[in-house]
Amino acid sequence: MTVSTDVAAPPAAAPAPARATRPFYWSVRRELWENRSLYMAPLIAAAVVLFGFTLSALHPRNFHFGAMALDPAKRDALAVLPYYIGAMVIIVTGVIVGAFYCLGALHNERRDRSILFWKSLPVSDLVTVASKAFVPLVILPAVVCVVAVVLQLIMLALNCAGLLLHGVVDTPATQIPLFDIWGVLVYGVFALALWYAPIWGWLLLISGFARRAPFLWAVLPPLALSVIEGLAFGTSYVSDLIKYRMGGFDQAFTVHAAGKYMIGQPQIDAVRFLSTPGLWTGLAVAAAFLAAAVWQRRYREPT
Repeated sequence: MTVSTDVAAPPAAAPAPARATRPFYWSVRRELWENRSLYMAPLIAAAVVLFGFTLSALHPRNFHFGAMALDPAKRDALAVLPYYIGAMVIIVTGVIVGAFYCLGALHNERRDRSILFWKSLPVSDLVTVASKAFVPLVILPAVVCVVAVVLQLIMLALNCAGLLLHGVVDTPATQIPLFDIWGVLVYGVFALALWYAPIWGWLLLISGFARRAPFLWAVLPPLALSVIEGLAFGTSYVSDLIKYRMGGFDQAFTVHAAGKYMIGQPQIDAVRFLSTPGLWTGLAVAAAFLAAAVWQRRYREPT
């Protein structure tokens, strides 16, 4: 009599589900790794502003600021002015960095032929171009806002410390409406990013098109059109369009009779900005430029 010793084999374990590769996320991370100027340039600009503000805050005349400025409206405006100036310096720095980033985003990978490696990866041209457009539209404005907020907090701390050390307590410098300033800052930065969307799209398209000197290819055609139009027809539609697109603050904020922006939250005019035809026309043009950049990257020879 024999006893069967066969034992049923345990069922095979189910294979672990494959993790999503998230190509868009890693493409954006790649841009941040390869372009440290996206956050280093705003930080350097903030350091320069902070150095100048520190020298100004330590000057003895600022410790008697409340007694010198007798007009309350003028006094409040002068107290808030350095915080707006500091934010504006960082915003301008971000715009410059964004322009040079877009000019090199697609050009550099063709120049060093690294495009051959990136095109071998399972990342589509659409994802690649979208990740590069995402940087000036979202990442860079967010960096500008964070750096500006931290800068203004340090400025307020330095100002208050200097005034308190000299026995000055009740001054506008210690009562800065930072939350109002931050609301204006965040709204203004992202509104400007949307307004400049066709400019970013144009620069990205030229970045992939130009074999060398992308800056000249981006600037000379509209400049030549403006000159030819003025000489041939005596009109200035092209130059007026360029000036209109280089603005943005007049559409995003309410301009009062005095010709200056009021300080605080009431200056924001989001309804007017979102109902401006130039905003949506610019976004449509930006989409067309990006679509052309995707097509160009897909079908143009990498050499």
